[in-house]
Amino acid sequence: MTADVPTYLDGNAAAGALREVFAVDLTAAVARCNGCGRTGVFAEARVYVDAPGMVARCSGCDGVLLRVVNTPTDTYLDLRGLTYLRVSNAE
Repeated sequence: MTADVPTYLDGNAAAGALREVFAVDLTAAVARCNGCGRTGVFAEARVYVDAPGMVARCSGCDGVLLRVVNTPTDTYLDLRGLTYLRVSNAE
């Protein structure tokens, strides 16, 4: 694989895993990176799924925004890379 070929997907790839934890679709939520302060919809994040879990990284600084790992009995969710995740109440 060459260095020019991205190995990530966009934030929409996280929809299924996040839907199992949250009752809303988070891909349209506005997120702010704790590392660089970039704000944008979560769907713009770079999502890596070829690991034991899923990792979402900031498209600005490549910092880790969140991690999701599913086991047979539990789901582990690490959001410490986000300053906030804003979900709209409007339908």
